[in-house]
Amino acid sequence: MTDARSLTSERKPLLLKKLLLPLGGPLAALLLVLLVWDLAVRIYHIPPYVLPSPEQTWQHMLSDMSVLLQGFRITFVTFVMGFVLGAGAGFIFAVLMDATPWIRSILYPILIASQAVPVIAIAAALTIWLGFGLAPKLVIVALVVFFPVVVNVLDGLNSVDKDMLNLVKSMGGSRWSIFRYVKLPATYTPLFSALKLSATFSVTGAVIGEWTASTSGGLGAYLLQANSRLNTAGTFSAIAFLALLGVVSFLLVILLEYLMTPWRTSATARRWGRK
Repeated sequence: MTDARSLTSERKPLLLKKLLLPLGGPLAALLLVLLVWDLAVRIYHIPPYVLPSPEQTWQHMLSDMSVLLQGFRITFVTFVMGFVLGAGAGFIFAVLMDATPWIRSILYPILIASQAVPVIAIAAALTIWLGFGLAPKLVIVALVVFFPVVVNVLDGLNSVDKDMLNLVKSMGGSRWSIFRYVKLPATYTPLFSALKLSATFSVTGAVIGEWTASTSGGLGAYLLQANSRLNTAGTFSAIAFLALLGVVSFLLVILLEYLMTPWRTSATARRWGRK
């Protein structure tokens, strides 16, 4: 029991270290960008309606913080729901295509061809079919996540060693046991690679959805209104919050990956409960 507690206490600093240390470089890069941005505005005397200074953008964010936070909350909820929907559907489709070759032969070419269609074109059609509201926005975000998850999970399932599968079968393993203990762990690495890529791309999908089908606001609607009023400071404020949403979603995926794949950071299995 003491050993288990000591291992748990050792993993907590490791988690904080894994999450906080990689932030040093990005924070330094952010400060450099802000410095170059401010110097460019001052040296070239760029008017605020063309490019506001970081100080002007910050002042606008403070003055309109309540609206921006409300828009962030709306966009974040839409993003999370669509992300989970797309990831879940993509995983299920990949498992079905792996288990049934004829389904894969039919669906896989259709999935590849669907990626040639711009998301903005699909968004317009979804607005016609589903109307304005939450449904088309969720579908747009889900579509952004769906294809990378399907492809990566399918590759993970196909990468399982055939000899390992034959060994488990010879030992009397059922199809469910083979999937749970052999195939499913092989999908974790490619799955989280797809989720980390989709975490940032899906923010764009959420914005496009709010541009075409929003009735409840959000950062996308805020950005559109700021552009129509030539409010450049408001535009940059919305962009800053969208960047924050992408970073937060990326870090959440990293945290989930850390919790679901403990063997990548420790040779000792994590104890989920007490007996």
